[in-house]
Amino acid sequence: MKKIELNDVSVSYIVGDFSNVGLKDVIIQKLKGTYTAKEFTAVKHVSFSLEEGELLGIVGSNGAGKSTLLKVISGIMRPTEGTMAVRGSIASLLELGTGFDGDLTVKENTFLRGAMLGYTREFMNDTYKSIIEFAELTEFEDRKFSHLSSGMKSRLAFSIACLVNPEILILDEVLSVGDGAFRKKSEKKMLEIIKGGATTLLVSHSLGQIRRLATKVLWLDKGEQVAFGDPKEICDRYEAFLAGKQAEAAQQPQPQPQPEGIDEDDDD
Repeated sequence: MKKIELNDVSVSYIVGDFSNVGLKDVIIQKLKGTYTAKEFTAVKHVSFSLEEGELLGIVGSNGAGKSTLLKVISGIMRPTEGTMAVRGSIASLLELGTGFDGDLTVKENTFLRGAMLGYTREFMNDTYKSIIEFAELTEFEDRKFSHLSSGMKSRLAFSIACLVNPEILILDEVLSVGDGAFRKKSEKKMLEIIKGGATTLLVSHSLGQIRRLATKVLWLDKGEQVAFGDPKEICDRYEAFLAGKQAEAAQQPQPQPQPEGIDEDDDD
């Protein structure tokens, strides 16, 4: 059964230049009809489908549109073009700290996040101990969330997302946070989730992680879909692409330091 289907999906933003003008000037320009807005397309014509129990690894350089695509699949954003179908309950972890209140305790935040994901109080009562133990935060359950380290926050967020038995799990660079031991435990949990039938989408800059976990890979570059399919083939191609970019950057001439007392913009 197909859990996720995207057909020619694109996402565009309307952006304006506020760097040199204030809000008052923008309003005046709009009234005069002289204001111009620019359209930026973050995701361009992406198409793929995932079956139940598959893990999609999404790779691409910064600005490739990976996080935007996850927000669309999570329901946070809507595509401006194309069609999409997502079948099943979703647990998404797109940014560290999303869905948490810094003034509430770890325990209170766990139940808050569970409620936001649509789970009952009874279910969370039954699951809470497993979540807190997996996150290795038993001794910190009464501490304010804002007082946790970034690694602790990540462990809690990952534990909640994975231990509430979602049908679709969406993770954006989550497994890269935390110590080595927790990353190994997280990967093991991910494999259990896949075997349990959950469909997972994972954005990661770690090609090793993608190679170990993914059943399919999507490669994005500047919003465009470069490739979708076999993990080994696409990871090999992407690795060669990165090596080529690094070699090209190394060959670029470096700017020479200016002697003291000389301003290169000085026309005198």
